[in-house]
Amino acid sequence: MIDACKAANVKLMIAYRIQYEPKNRFVKEWVRNKEKGNTKLIEMVNTQHIGDPTQWRLNRKLAGGGSLPDIGLYCLNTARYLLGEEPFWVNATTYSTLNDPRFKEVEEAVLWQMKFPRGALVNCSTSYGVHEARRYKCMTDKGASMGLDPAFPYYGLKIEGDYAEGKNLFKHYPTIPDKDQFALEMDHFSQCIMNNQTPYTPGEEGLQDHKIMEAIYQSARESKPVQLERIDKIDAFRGTPPKSEG
Repeated sequence: MIDACKAANVKLMIAYRIQYEPKNRFVKEWVRNKEKGNTKLIEMVNTQHIGDPTQWRLNRKLAGGGSLPDIGLYCLNTARYLLGEEPFWVNATTYSTLNDPRFKEVEEAVLWQMKFPRGALVNCSTSYGVHEARRYKCMTDKGASMGLDPAFPYYGLKIEGDYAEGKNLFKHYPTIPDKDQFALEMDHFSQCIMNNQTPYTPGEEGLQDHKIMEAIYQSARESKPVQLERIDKIDAFRGTPPKSEG
């Protein structure tokens, strides 16, 4: 797809709406400005319950995989977005309930960790077999945290943070108005077309996620960590930032 679009001289953008959504952007800026310390650990969860064994998500030919490429991808891509870095190490396991007709072709759950160049560890969980949970929390070396719960739905996202001062723990809940996530994506793509700019989430951004997901599956198959190419450049696969980011 990347090569075909380049050959045809047309734009290709991956619809990673989280990277255009203002509440997730707020957390990204909090992580990157490091005013409350360096982010050392991120916990991410994206799960939902699928009860119908005939649903297309459970058909490998239609879905390509199970919970990882469908909803686990949000954890993977959002972690890369928040940090601006690329993982160089993954360690994973997959699980499917024995004799459950829903998971004959695709995995039920994936648990994995990623290590990033500047020291952050990310712990991720995704599943089709439990109650819906869509959240993440970024924790720093100065006793602060910031995240969203929920983090990944189309609307209703909520920011949650806390920080320690001495023996006191302060909680805060920054409020940012909801925006139409799909409109934000389309506005950005339109601007890129009109101004001949590379979209913030071009095809290369999606390709990188696929490479990491393949490494996650490999780690689960082989029951050992998998090393990835080390990439030290910040936002290595991203293009022109959305207008509201300057």
